[in-house]
Amino acid sequence: MMGILRQGVVPTFALALASTALAETPPTSEVNTTGLAVTDTTVTVGQLHSATGTMAISETGSIQAEQLAIDQINEMGGVLGRKIEVIKEDGASDWPTFAEKAKKLLVNDKVGTVFGCWTSASRKAVLPIFEKENGMLYYPTFYEGLEQSKNVIYTGQEATQQIIAGLDWIAKEKSAKTFYLIGSDYIWPRTSNKIARKHIENVLGGKVVGEEYYALGHTQFGSLINKIKLKKPDVIYAIVVGGSNVSFYKQLKAAGITSAKQTLLTISVTEDEVLGIGGENLVGFYSAMKYFQSLDNENNKAFVKAFKAKYGENSVIGDVTQAAYLGPWLWKAAVEKAGSFDVDKIAAASPGIELKTAPEGYVKIDPNHHLWSKLRIGQWGADGQAKVLYESELIKPNPFPEGYQ
Repeated sequence: MMGILRQGVVPTFALALASTALAETPPTSEVNTTGLAVTDTTVTVGQLHSATGTMAISETGSIQAEQLAIDQINEMGGVLGRKIEVIKEDGASDWPTFAEKAKKLLVNDKVGTVFGCWTSASRKAVLPIFEKENGMLYYPTFYEGLEQSKNVIYTGQEATQQIIAGLDWIAKEKSAKTFYLIGSDYIWPRTSNKIARKHIENVLGGKVVGEEYYALGHTQFGSLINKIKLKKPDVIYAIVVGGSNVSFYKQLKAAGITSAKQTLLTISVTEDEVLGIGGENLVGFYSAMKYFQSLDNENNKAFVKAFKAKYGENSVIGDVTQAAYLGPWLWKAAVEKAGSFDVDKIAAASPGIELKTAPEGYVKIDPNHHLWSKLRIGQWGADGQAKVLYESELIKPNPFPEGYQ
């Protein structure tokens, strides 16, 4: 990492947020009144993601991005003069395991905060533990909304910022009226499609001609593809997650369902998944995200350069990976604003914190603990990168939209 930093690949906001680290280190007794793993020289945090199992294809990027941010923060002197140490736990794509590991991190290890989870199922599994033990979770994934907690900072998009805004774009751009909804079989895809159906039918005046769900890890989509061919929807709206994406998109192409004949919009495929799927199997399809690696701004160029320097030129950065990268920076900013590692003080200090030069451009923590973000529509190319076709204005987060609950 030191080599990267000497090359000047440090985000501008990193330098701004690092300023207080240069001040005299405050006494531990003042900044840690609740018995967290904080010493005069270190603070211990947790990482809780799926390093193994079907979700590893999606969560590996989050693990890498969070570590990159932590390394950069440490090179600048840490947080309140303390270097960050990390305890990594593997949720192994299993929700009870996530709950078990969350309890270990908070109760046994007494970590200052946790960066973790990807699926809504894993987040729902750990949420009662974070609330009971008063821990803080930085959750990086776009999700269905309908949740707000003092103990979570949601660095990804909620439904109004992705689902609703994305459907508005595709309906207008393609004059789409009929939609086929597809998802993996757990809370996020089902709730997201419930919101999508209400928007399609009640706001857009369209029709849902099919809705199907498949278990995580499912690999045989032949029957579904036959149904799609029969229904001929204007838009396939896909929320397939994890390793199943590889089979799904390869089988679509093999069956002749390509962008030349069919419009497909997904809210679950980022550059991380495309690395496994192969760009050639997605050409012309669309993703609705707030971030793509191809974003053309100086902050993102510095971030991409640093990421590739650490993880290799062939590594890629997707939406959730970038949102995960924001987690340690937002935590650092909150700790230093609060002058404390205490979770209650961090929660109180978080609203209003902004990163003006985050890789995606700009984010701000709303009082509801979600981020103000933009929606972007990317169209996939054979090289596995997306061309950004549309960018919205900043969208205020609204995790409980009226009429969609």
